[in-house]
Amino acid sequence: MADRVYPSAKPNPNPPQSAANGGATATNGGGGTQPSFPPTKSQLYNRPMYRPQPPAKRRRTRRGCCRACCCWLVLILISLIILAALAGGIFYILYRPQRPNFSVSSVQLTTLNVSASNQVTSKLNIAVTARNPNKKIVFFYDPISISVTSDGADFGDGSFPGFVHQKKNTTVMRTTATSSGQSVDPSVAATLKKSTVNLDIDLETKAGVKLGGFKTKKMKIRVHCAGIRVPVPKGKKTSSPSTPDVSCKVKLRFKIWKWTF
Repeated sequence: MADRVYPSAKPNPNPPQSAANGGATATNGGGGTQPSFPPTKSQLYNRPMYRPQPPAKRRRTRRGCCRACCCWLVLILISLIILAALAGGIFYILYRPQRPNFSVSSVQLTTLNVSASNQVTSKLNIAVTARNPNKKIVFFYDPISISVTSDGADFGDGSFPGFVHQKKNTTVMRTTATSSGQSVDPSVAATLKKSTVNLDIDLETKAGVKLGGFKTKKMKIRVHCAGIRVPVPKGKKTSSPSTPDVSCKVKLRFKIWKWTF
């Protein structure tokens, strides 16, 4: 009995090319057909290579920028204040600065006439003593204007020449203050006819400071002397000089833009 031959159920992995593809098969050297292989994964999935992107920078908000600016400004101001305090402390330790002292050493009323129409004519001889108590600081003054008043009424004006006030030095300045035909209130005119009058003396100038070879900018300085009693001359007789030795108050005047302190 002859054996039966069954066809294989396994498909041929390399089927021959049909005539629809050109009707010819490729030969390999000795005339055999060239086997074809299935496409690889790289051919099936032709995707671009992945490249990681750098992380996006966060944009600062406007509030964060304002907060940072405010913090920096505060830190800068605090630093400047600390530096100024340190500089001031070092300056005080090295120089021990003190204000100049002024006092009225002598006042003589040589002429005083009060007319029926309450007009005053007066003449005064005034001596003012200036003292510099500093050991390392020199003051230099512009010409000094002097104004004398009695109960708010103008009693005479004058001036002192400018000078340089050396260290640990005392300088006596002398001048004459006059007033001619100055109108006053009847109440003030009545007080001027008494045996003594009360006077206030004001000095005003600009002063600078010299430290070695360094000079500062000049600042306005005002000196106020109050409570000076002077005898009134009688007739043609000149009154004797009064030596009140009144201490005066010294005020520095700073000008910042439109304001004066």
